[in-house]
Amino acid sequence: MFESLTERLGQALRNLRGVGKLTEENMAETLKEVRTALLSADVHFKVAREFVERVQTQAVGQDVLKSVTPGQQIVKIIHDELVKLLGEGATELTAKRPLKVLLVGLHGSGKTTSTAKLGRLLKKRGYKPFLVGCDVQRPAAIDQLEILARQEELGFYADRVSKDVPAIGAAALKIALEQGADAVLFDTAGRLQIDHDLIEEVRRLSARIVPDEVFLVADGALGQEAVNVAKAFHEALALTGLVLTKLDGDARGGAALSIKAITGVPIKFIGIGEKSADFDTFYPDRLASRILGMGDVVSLVERAQETIDQDQAEKMAEKFRKADFNLEDFLAQLQQVKKLGSMESILGMMPGMSGVKIDDGAEKQMGRTEAIIKSMTLQERRNPSLLNGTRRMRIANGAGVKVVDVNQLLKQFQQMQKMMRMMKGNGTKKLMRQMEAMRGKGGFPGM
Repeated sequence: MFESLTERLGQALRNLRGVGKLTEENMAETLKEVRTALLSADVHFKVAREFVERVQTQAVGQDVLKSVTPGQQIVKIIHDELVKLLGEGATELTAKRPLKVLLVGLHGSGKTTSTAKLGRLLKKRGYKPFLVGCDVQRPAAIDQLEILARQEELGFYADRVSKDVPAIGAAALKIALEQGADAVLFDTAGRLQIDHDLIEEVRRLSARIVPDEVFLVADGALGQEAVNVAKAFHEALALTGLVLTKLDGDARGGAALSIKAITGVPIKFIGIGEKSADFDTFYPDRLASRILGMGDVVSLVERAQETIDQDQAEKMAEKFRKADFNLEDFLAQLQQVKKLGSMESILGMMPGMSGVKIDDGAEKQMGRTEAIIKSMTLQERRNPSLLNGTRRMRIANGAGVKVVDVNQLLKQFQQMQKMMRMMKGNGTKKLMRQMEAMRGKGGFPGM
């Protein structure tokens, strides 16, 4: 989402190369470009102006330390101000149990999926979540929530007959507590825009269930309109937190940078994809680092710890050491990597790699590679030498690819096995030549 802002901030900061001291004169052009970058990202004009003023106040007159460049020094100042702008510190949920969470927002903001995603996250943290469908305007929303609850093995309640939303909420809360739930999440109705009926409905529901947390689910792609929506809901319901969705899209990101400063309501969670796992606690310092192109290694490590099986990883490392690696092992490795998310999102967490685009063909190639290997029998995966012409034709038909694709995969897998044997035998020079040859041929699919 922030690729354009990251690029423009980087260009602005390059103007300070070779400067020995930060002054009003040499900072003027840089700060002007920083302000332009923020406004171009759809940051509220007042927020952008005050942000630049604070940076200027801190930066002007500072001697540049010998151990850092002027650019690095101003990056540190801008980073700290971005953290303040986004909301300092991780904003965790209240520790109260049973926890009652009311989720509100406009139609299409992602309330229903966010309700299920939050339930999944709470389950991982040791809660017993229970989802309640209170969107009586859209039966499809109730059906969607029920399907998601079943997929994630969460409690669920809905009344498809009654239109009395407060009564539905009260009945659901009673049933949830009877079933031992300690986190009850209420998915409410939305509208295409804020109106009196919508506000009144969620007000009456809130008065009946007395929630511990009231979250506005806001579409990050709305830009400044998301800020206006947040203000309206906050005035009516006293929001305790925000959930920003669709941060994996191509929106400019201004809502994320403006919404906390304008409303005073902290961002607590972010949705970064369509999968149920693409949802996490919001950490201002990590997002600030990503905006400045510094990556987010902490989040990447945490994601890896959550998704990669440690025992399997150790077994795989041992296979590499022994040069005993077959297609079944490669399939397992490929599936582990896919759990981390798209290659583009992974690169975005690496310092200096923000904004790097991955060709769609690379992601598709990973999918084709997985389909080909899955079309093989277990025996064929473990012993690819069995794959004669007839078997390769069967595999190609099963994977929906051409025989030449299967042949290419097997050829490159053989090259990979040769590399491993070289590593085992310490043939470093031969290994480097082999790697150069593979790079020239496009490398091993999915790697």
